[in-house]
Amino acid sequence: MSTVQRRRVFYIPGYDPIHPRRYRELYRKEGAAQADISDYSVALEPKQTKGTYGWRVKSQIEGGDTTSDIEVLVWADIVRGSMDLGITKTYLLLAKTAWCYIGSGALWRLMKLRKGPVIAALYPVVFLLVQLILSLLAAYGLAKLITLFLPWWTGFAGLAIVPALLNWFKRKDNKFFAYYLMHDYSYSASTKGANPPELEARMAEFTNIIAEALSEDVDEVLVVGHSSGAHLAVSILADLIRDGRVPAKGPTLSFLSLGQVVPMVSFLPEAKRLRRDLNFLCQQTNLSWVDVTAPGDGCAFALCDPVSVSGAAPSEGKQWPLVISAAFTQTLSPERWKELRWKFFRLHFQYLCAFDAPGDYDYFKITAGPQTLGDRFEGRVPSKSRIEAPVNKFTEMAP
Repeated sequence: MSTVQRRRVFYIPGYDPIHPRRYRELYRKEGAAQADISDYSVALEPKQTKGTYGWRVKSQIEGGDTTSDIEVLVWADIVRGSMDLGITKTYLLLAKTAWCYIGSGALWRLMKLRKGPVIAALYPVVFLLVQLILSLLAAYGLAKLITLFLPWWTGFAGLAIVPALLNWFKRKDNKFFAYYLMHDYSYSASTKGANPPELEARMAEFTNIIAEALSEDVDEVLVVGHSSGAHLAVSILADLIRDGRVPAKGPTLSFLSLGQVVPMVSFLPEAKRLRRDLNFLCQQTNLSWVDVTAPGDGCAFALCDPVSVSGAAPSEGKQWPLVISAAFTQTLSPERWKELRWKFFRLHFQYLCAFDAPGDYDYFKITAGPQTLGDRFEGRVPSKSRIEAPVNKFTEMAP
């Protein structure tokens, strides 16, 4: 077992329009909380690398001193651009997205895996339709009221309030999240699972950044993909290895996927590149891949092996991922679990936070501790509750 003294960590967020400073503050706050619980030391310092946004962590964990430079690979600008749509275009996207998942049969197959993320996907469709119906009912009521007192007015006068009500709902979306989630799911559905050109270009930039880190004098390069950032990481790492950019005597390459929603993309008909990359990456022996989810996270495909359920597993030679559970009901105190249980978005970020009674999954030990990801989970058996049944209708891969 080798000791990690220096590490580069690359965090790939999900579909998130917020400035990456939120991840630094989350790491600072939750790292300090976990350090108090687990009796170790984690201290943040300003970024020392040339990346766009990041920070340095110096830790004393498990008897070792480790320095980790953490960088957020930012694509929030692309996310914001995809969300910069008016109300009419959003409703058109709603229809297109619903048809993509329903018409292709992907929705019914996704429901065979986990109902939670499917319900999360249906929520914006239903809630946006409810907003429209309520606005139309209000318009109808107003029209009736107007014609009651002013019978010469046209019955269509009430329709004037529909745009105003829909705009009010949109302004309140920081409470409802309907527009946000609609844009999230429509981003992949609009291309039926293929990566849009602007995302492919950004992924190529990320690949170059990670390749450069692999030439540095560090002990481990760890890529963390959270939520939809997990499927981006799969393709980025597959490109990196396929192109021969992982030096044989370089740092240990590791991949941690958290709260992944890979099937939401891989089950779409044109996700041929992603399925090819899943098939390729799962067979590689020059990296370790650990996939962490939790049944308590209703936004993730908990304990679903992203390779196998996507129908991308080879007939033999599959090495990865190691699928394990963060087991929120066991690793959070009863009081904490009661507080968070129905806060679905907060729970989706719990993987990046402190646990009251951490098991073998501890985000801060993994990203700042003295062991590589592979060493830390060596000998760990996968979760007995994992789902591996290939239920994807679309299994064609890019050449």
